[in-house]
Amino acid sequence: MERTREEEKEDGEETTSQREEERQSTAMRRGDDDDDDDATMRGDDDDDDKVERKKTIKRRAVGLTSPPGRKCVPGVIYLGHIPPRLRPKHLRNLLSVYGEIGRIFLQPEDSQVRRRKRKSGLRRCDFTEGWVEFRDKRVAKKVAASLHNSPMGTRKRQRFSCDLWSIKYLHRFQWTHLSERLAYEQTVLQQRLRTEVSQAKRETNFYLSNVDKSAHLDLVRRKRRKDGQQVEEKTWDFTQRQTEEEIQTTKKKKKKMMMMKDAFTQKHLDKASLIQQKSQSNVSLLAKIFNSKQSV
Repeated sequence: MERTREEEKEDGEETTSQREEERQSTAMRRGDDDDDDDATMRGDDDDDDKVERKKTIKRRAVGLTSPPGRKCVPGVIYLGHIPPRLRPKHLRNLLSVYGEIGRIFLQPEDSQVRRRKRKSGLRRCDFTEGWVEFRDKRVAKKVAASLHNSPMGTRKRQRFSCDLWSIKYLHRFQWTHLSERLAYEQTVLQQRLRTEVSQAKRETNFYLSNVDKSAHLDLVRRKRRKDGQQVEEKTWDFTQRQTEEEIQTTKKKKKKMMMMKDAFTQKHLDKASLIQQKSQSNVSLLAKIFNSKQSV
């Protein structure tokens, strides 16, 4: 019995020692994992810092950084050409290298163009023009002056490398002007739609009223016919428009009549001139005769 108790004690000590070893090993593993996480986080922060440093170096090289003491006034640039498949995120990635960008707006295509594309099988929505707001207007001016008519991509195989920038800096233009213009265009479009809808309603009401009138007149005629009264059927008097051939024939007839009149008048003039010549010759003969008689 004493041996069994001693053995149980030894087994309990062994289990406690094993548990302590396991706890120490797990604690060591957790410490290693925490160290690895800290290292990865530091590496990511270092990468972000490197990217930001590269961007600032690029901006300083081009001269697009604004001094820290000056007040930043936002500036807006206008993009006259938007290549297909270009989205606002692509535009932000391309232009954020040169300066801090605020708001971006791209004008989508017209609804008619979209319908044609859908009929042909294309469902993507492209853009026609755009506006980009920079935090500093000096940066916007320099970007517009340096990137205008230059390729969008810096490398040959880069996306949009075959397209050129079409940029113009808008002097004294604010983002509120753009929002007001868009709101005005939206109100004009809604007003136009309302006028078209009201015109269509008027036409339909006029057509329906005429249909009702014709049905009423038909009933009145039928009643009169049943009573034995004479019904005067209304005939539509209208003149049909002349065809092109008829117009040409009438023009030719008019020309012929004018030619005949001219010939007739020319004949009369010739006859009158002949009569005048004959009268002048008779006058000379008469003068000679009378002069001879007086001399005798």
